[in-house]
Amino acid sequence: MAWMRVVAGRLKSDYRYSKDIVYNNFPWPTCSDKQKYAIEESATRILEARNLYPDASLDDMYGEYFYMYPELSGAHEANDKAVMDAYGFDYSLTESEIVAKLMKMYQDKIKESSTN
Repeated sequence: MAWMRVVAGRLKSDYRYSKDIVYNNFPWPTCSDKQKYAIEESATRILEARNLYPDASLDDMYGEYFYMYPELSGAHEANDKAVMDAYGFDYSLTESEIVAKLMKMYQDKIKESSTN
């Protein structure tokens, strides 16, 4: 979401994003099989945690009272850690520091593709 907030356009206060501007440009790390497995498992835990609350909307689960869904917040924390590990990022980085590192990765990929 931090990447999207930086690179997506806006219409009034709403984000405008597309696969071409936001997602196709997102720099994904080269992961080991163990890292991929950890990300897949933690993503599955997120879906399973959501299924524990069939009457809750996404706004209910991710809105103002996110803390009311401990299984979901725990699953997201595990996913964040798995993704940070795959990038080799320290878990204590701020959002701004993460975006700066992602931008550097993106720039490196652009340089690499222009030399090939």
